[in-house]
Amino acid sequence: MKRVIIIQARVGSTRLPGKVLSDLAGEPMLARVIARSRRATKIDDFVIATTTKPEDDAIVKMCTIHSWPCFRGSEDDLLDRYYKAALQHKADVVVRITSDCPLIEPQVLDLVAGEFLIGSLDYASNALPPRTFPRGLDVEVLAFEALERAWREDTNSAWREHVTPYIYRHPESFRIKAVLNDFDFSFLRWTVDTREDLELVQRIYSHFGHDEFSWRNVLELLAKHSSWLDLNRRIAQKEVA
Repeated sequence: MKRVIIIQARVGSTRLPGKVLSDLAGEPMLARVIARSRRATKIDDFVIATTTKPEDDAIVKMCTIHSWPCFRGSEDDLLDRYYKAALQHKADVVVRITSDCPLIEPQVLDLVAGEFLIGSLDYASNALPPRTFPRGLDVEVLAFEALERAWREDTNSAWREHVTPYIYRHPESFRIKAVLNDFDFSFLRWTVDTREDLELVQRIYSHFGHDEFSWRNVLELLAKHSSWLDLNRRIAQKEVA
C-alpha cells in the first residue's frame, strides 16, 4: 500500500493572508510543515495540493525550487482537490494535514497511521471527539476507497470544503477510529489562523532555531513560559458547518 501525505496549502486566507509563507526561524511555514511531516516513518511520499489561482504560483514556485511534488486543483472544493491529487500520485492511503500546522509531529503522524493500518479502518484521526491532542497536531488517515466514495457521494459544498466530514459524520457507513492521547491537551492551540497564533509559533521556533524539536519539547517550553499561552487563548476556531 502506498501511503501519501497530502498537504493542502494556499496563499489566500480569510484571517491571515499569506500565512503559509510566513517566516519561522529563517524558513517559510510550509517548508517547516514539510520537513517535520517527512520524518514520519510510516509514510511513503507526500504532495502539496494547492489551487489554480495565480496567487498560488508562489507555492508552485517554491515546490519547483525544492523539487517537492505539487498538484493544483479547486480552491473551494477541497475534497475534489484531495481526490485528484491522491489519484495522480496513486495513493492507497491518504494522510491529510494542513499547511498552517507548523508544529505537526512525526510521532503523532506515525501513531495515527499505525492505528489506521492495524485496525482495518476506513478513517482514523486524532481530531475526532473527544479531542486530546493540541489543536495543530491534527492528523487524518483514510483509505483511498473512502475518499473516492466521499468524492462521489458528498453533495454538501460546506463539507467538501473540509474534505472529510462526509466520512466522519456517517459512522454507520465507514469504519472510524478516534486516536487519543493519555492526557488531554486539547486546550492548547498550536495551529496558525491569526496573527496571535503566528506570534506564538514564531516564539517557539525562535527559541529552538530549527524544526527538529518534538511536541513534548514544546510542552516543556510552554510550561516554562506559560504567559505565551495568553497570546492566542481567546482565539475561536472556525467550525465546520
